[in-house]
Amino acid sequence: MSCCGTSPARKRTSATAPSYVTRAAARPERLATIPGGRFTTGTDRPVFPQDGEGSRRRVDLKPFLIDPYAVTNAWFAEFVAATGYRTEAERFGWSLVFHGNQASLPRVDGPSWWHRVEGACWRAPHGPASSAPPGHPVVQVSWTDANAFAAWAGGRLPSEAEWECAAAGGLKNACYPWGDREPDDEDFLPCNIWQGSFPADNTAADGFAATAPVDAFAPNGFGLYNMAGNTWEWCADPFHVRSLARGTKERNEAARAQNLRLLKGGSHLCHRSYCHRYRIAARTGAASDGGTTHVGFRLVFDLA
Repeated sequence: MSCCGTSPARKRTSATAPSYVTRAAARPERLATIPGGRFTTGTDRPVFPQDGEGSRRRVDLKPFLIDPYAVTNAWFAEFVAATGYRTEAERFGWSLVFHGNQASLPRVDGPSWWHRVEGACWRAPHGPASSAPPGHPVVQVSWTDANAFAAWAGGRLPSEAEWECAAAGGLKNACYPWGDREPDDEDFLPCNIWQGSFPADNTAADGFAATAPVDAFAPNGFGLYNMAGNTWEWCADPFHVRSLARGTKERNEAARAQNLRLLKGGSHLCHRSYCHRYRIAARTGAASDGGTTHVGFRLVFDLA
């Protein structure tokens, strides 16, 4: 289940899973309120039917609060300073880094652009010589790490339905958070995705070769930033495909065995030619211990 949006499992065996931290921090004042009611998830125009994008289905949602921004490196640093938490990548000493087609780095099972880099973690997402800009989304965090942060902050990861409702920004049946117009490589650049020929040539026409600040690009109708592109975002749900197609049962059994968790939103590595998954209905799964240079998260909060 590997593409530019996911990464192979790290096949770790030696470390103990980090424990959650439950001391709640104060809620940010910037939170946006998402109204409850009936919302339609999924799409009747799936691009990747095997991912479970379709069909459309109605769900009833309670109102909730959501952070307009993905969790930043600065906020994650506060969490670590307050709790002493160590991410899974730190505990295992390495993580996966996107390096195009470079052959000089240790490879892992999966697409040729993912490489094992010793010392890669949230503080140094591309390896020991790299840094984590304070206003950029934290990456190299696993699903477990994201839940630990959420517990400390007093929030939680969104469900898939909550995430899609928030991403739509009040639009009905829109393909993207801004509507239906497709981004291109030159003139219409509403989000941080790949421009050029993936994976060898990134023109960075949108101004960013990797992650962008969490407040980059225009917000959607609910005032939320980067609900498409920049980084994939962990959701609470396990990855599961709703389909009657042949092979679905086996795929879901494999997803359970690998403990795959749901990701939404696409990333700066997505391009229509290879991974057109920066659409609202698009989805993918990754191992819960997975951490890469293009996966982050944002929080939702329950109304009192």
